[in-house]
Amino acid sequence: MPGSPRQRIVIGADTYPPDVNGAANFAHRLAIGLAGRGHDVHVICPSAGAGPERATVDGVTVHRLASHRTPFHPAFRISLPWQIRGSVTRLLDRVAPDVVHVQSHFAVGRTLTAAARRKSISVVATNHFMPENLIGYTRIPDRIADTACRLAWSDFVRVFRRAQIVTAPTPRAVQLLHQHGLGSTARAVSCGLDLHHFTQATAKREDEGLRVLFVGRLDAEKNVHELLRALPLLPAELRVTAEIVGDGSCRRDLEALARELGIADRVTFHGLVSDQAVLDAYVRCDVFCMPGTAELQSLVTMEAMAAGKPVVAADAMALPHLVHPGRNGLLFPPGDVPALASALGSVLGDTEARIRMGEASREIVAHHDIGRTLDTFEDLYQEAAGPLRSTVAQRLPKARENREQHEYAAHSDR
Repeated sequence: MPGSPRQRIVIGADTYPPDVNGAANFAHRLAIGLAGRGHDVHVICPSAGAGPERATVDGVTVHRLASHRTPFHPAFRISLPWQIRGSVTRLLDRVAPDVVHVQSHFAVGRTLTAAARRKSISVVATNHFMPENLIGYTRIPDRIADTACRLAWSDFVRVFRRAQIVTAPTPRAVQLLHQHGLGSTARAVSCGLDLHHFTQATAKREDEGLRVLFVGRLDAEKNVHELLRALPLLPAELRVTAEIVGDGSCRRDLEALARELGIADRVTFHGLVSDQAVLDAYVRCDVFCMPGTAELQSLVTMEAMAAGKPVVAADAMALPHLVHPGRNGLLFPPGDVPALASALGSVLGDTEARIRMGEASREIVAHHDIGRTLDTFEDLYQEAAGPLRSTVAQRLPKARENREQHEYAAHSDR
């Protein structure tokens, strides 16, 4: 909580800006939020392929590790555990953190977790992972995809069992961890948003049509094709157009589908845009649509709610935590395009209901303010570090001496 004792925190992230995804955005938001409260925050993450290996940005010291491109995703880079093990160990010696907070069980997360445990440093671990988020990038045949998912979950559990405290963004995400074998009790902690950032005046509209908006990665599990297929089923008199903000592996196929359906003139694919352009898109839309079925929380849905918009979403994973049918939007059965069209038409066709639902969205999402998230993690860090605080204290004099004599480094060859 504000006024909590100053802590030295290492955040381990396998994806971090300039990466564009929910996990990267949360790690960045968490880091700068904690730094803004006076904590000494260090982020350890893969290099972005170029640039300095250590830099201080927004009060956060970011250490970049050796990384490689992957054949699965055009932008995602991975660090190899055997290449970064020495760098991670030396960074922990120099920083001497009170707690390590990993954001995944991948190379950086697992390497940091193992190193921290060897040095009696407490670990908090947050999960943003579902195998379904990654399977679409691989060439794994459908017949073995289920087996691959089971193995992926087993690997996840093996790493996260080493953490003192495990969190996930929603109660549904916590339930998922337990269903896949995580024996220890995980806790639901929202990723949180700066809600005021998304509060803007309603834009003046020169046209009389209605807009439905999707924001996010254009990848298989987001099911944006369902939104496109629903568009021609909406009543013509509503004059509904769609805006798609984001990019991904399915963009070309989606653009081709829009042409095939004869709605290319009613769909705008914006691609990746500036932060302000995203805010403007939220303001312009009349309803936000999230047809994805692998959402552990859906930050973009929360952003749309903070902007005061009703939501139509798939009745899947954590989305029912955000969308309360009849109050701030509607849910539809995943994959049911006619039901999606019906839900969109119901919301778009009733101006008073849209206004009422938009106001309810703001009320519901108020519980996800980033300030609450930071309060919770500050408390969890103290709880996790408590039993080992004396051990950490014994390391601090030597660590301070090392910091005075050496520059921080994260080179894999040192």
